[in-house]
Amino acid sequence: MKSELLKRILSSIILIPLAIYFIIKGSFFLIFFLSILFLASSYEWYQMSKKKIYFIPGILFLLLSFISAYLVRNIYGAVFFLMPIVICVFTDLGGYIFGKLFKGPKLTKISPNKTYSGMFGGFLLSIITFTFFIENIEIFGLVNEFKDYQMKLNDFIYILIVSLISQLGDLIISYFKRKSKIKNTGNFLPGHGGILDRIDGIIFVVPIIYLALTFI
Repeated sequence: MKSELLKRILSSIILIPLAIYFIIKGSFFLIFFLSILFLASSYEWYQMSKKKIYFIPGILFLLLSFISAYLVRNIYGAVFFLMPIVICVFTDLGGYIFGKLFKGPKLTKISPNKTYSGMFGGFLLSIITFTFFIENIEIFGLVNEFKDYQMKLNDFIYILIVSLISQLGDLIISYFKRKSKIKNTGNFLPGHGGILDRIDGIIFVVPIIYLALTFI
């Protein structure tokens, strides 16, 4: 666990600031960043599902997700785009750390490494980091519109819903990996696996966030 966790931490130290930079810059930088992620994840999906009936629907869903990401960032701004990303990233990290530390009953046969302790750890860490992010937005060079922030019930429910969707997205991709008899979608990221392994929750969250912001 220690070596894998160390790899995750080291690669995250490089990848997370890089991703935040492109998201905050927006414009051409954002298009370039999202295009690279789309091509990489599409290639991994192709490797997993070529000649399968769900290959084309999967590519179309990825396209929809990345278009939604671009629209959320461009229409609603970096803060509203980063909010669900922060929840997804730390849901995944919380699930990994708590699952490894506390183990316990398995969550589902679809992904044997998933545990109930990991699920609750994902919820817990996402709540903590979301609060820290909101209170310290200026660290990222953004205007803090949430000074003297106090978490309300709506915020709490929002975090839990986004975290839950992220975990369900993770399980859905795990299901397709299991059908393809592979552990990771790729080996591009040390300690993480493939690009699709790391954005599996985000690609399901972002379209829902866009629809919620647009119609609700």
